[in-house]
Amino acid sequence: MLNDPVVSNDWHAICFAADLNETPKQAILMEERIVLFRSDGTAKAFKDLCIHRGAALSLGKVRDGCLVCPYHGWSYDSGGRCVSIPQLPRGAAIPLKAQAVTYACVERYGIIWVSLNAQAELGRIPLYEEADDPAFHTVSCGPFKLQAAAPRIVENFLDVSHLAFLHEGYLGDSEHPEISPHEARLENDRIVSDEIGVYQPDPDGRGLPMDNYYVYEVLRPLTARLKKTNKETGETFSMLFAALPEGERFTSVFILVSRNYAFDLPDEEYRDFQKLIIEQDAGVVESQRPELLPLDLQEELHLRCDRISIAYRRWLSELGMKLGTSV
Repeated sequence: MLNDPVVSNDWHAICFAADLNETPKQAILMEERIVLFRSDGTAKAFKDLCIHRGAALSLGKVRDGCLVCPYHGWSYDSGGRCVSIPQLPRGAAIPLKAQAVTYACVERYGIIWVSLNAQAELGRIPLYEEADDPAFHTVSCGPFKLQAAAPRIVENFLDVSHLAFLHEGYLGDSEHPEISPHEARLENDRIVSDEIGVYQPDPDGRGLPMDNYYVYEVLRPLTARLKKTNKETGETFSMLFAALPEGERFTSVFILVSRNYAFDLPDEEYRDFQKLIIEQDAGVVESQRPELLPLDLQEELHLRCDRISIAYRRWLSELGMKLGTSV
């Protein structure tokens, strides 16, 4: 497992809730194998390892709310305690050491969030109000796999300047590349940008050009969001962007998109559009060198339009973030 207390103690989007049922499912976080399953409908996360002979519990099954190892049938309850060892004589005591390693696990916004710190504070789960707001319709997109460091991917999400070129014809226009002056600041343990005006030919796949005004927030080191508003129509589009660091250079991205308009359009159109955009991003982000995000601001050239990226790198440095970064 990779070593970074900042990341280990944080919450990470690891699976969409709709993709998790009572059949165990394996996920990877910081090179650690995790088994996800439901016990009486509640999401649980254990280290994907049976204490007996190291078999992957994700190959097992759930029976009576317990996770059963596929190798020798040892059964673990929802708290990780082994409650059945078939090989023991009836009535024999189960060793106290027969425990699965458990992780903090919470379902919120249609996402399963996991922390490797079993005592992680629930208050640190990123806040995304639109998912619970009846005025908005929310669609899950992904997960998308990229061979790149998670901080590089998050910074790309925060980068307004590339929209006019990498996503030309959709999120930007190379004839209108200027970025309005703005600042980014640390507020209440998160980074918030000023409003940024951007002309976009087709910002959400409907083929409607418009001037949008973006506000970016970095909620946690590897989770960010944006909200863009069309001031003429009042249409608001929000996005939660969560990067799961499977390894230092392997990342899965989970996205929620929310809108307060065009409720009649099928969800698949929004999923297809986000897939198109992130595929355009992937080729460039995977090509970046150095592969790890430099936290030394002298290592790469920065402009005034890079205020959000600068604030992000400074914040990661202050937090002592190591995963996916270099100093």
